[in-house]
Amino acid sequence: MSRIRTIIHSEIRQIAEAEHKPVPELKDDLPLFDAGVDSLSLAILVARLEEKLGLDPFTASEDIFYASTLGDFIKAFEKAGDS
Repeated sequence: MSRIRTIIHSEIRQIAEAEHKPVPELKDDLPLFDAGVDSLSLAILVARLEEKLGLDPFTASEDIFYASTLGDFIKAFEKAGDS
């Protein structure tokens, strides 16, 4: 498991637990909003990841990108980390 993937999974669990939401098994094909995050917690997640990883693939790119699955979300951060 990549470092970025591990951090994302950990942050999702922390946010969901703080909001007393169940955390499903975090698989790549899991729809992002079924991963225990809503639109507000997704913004919190992205902010935390930017702070921890120094990456925000959603503002760093000129392309408009919407991650629909957890796997897409993780790949966006991994790709930004490779740049």
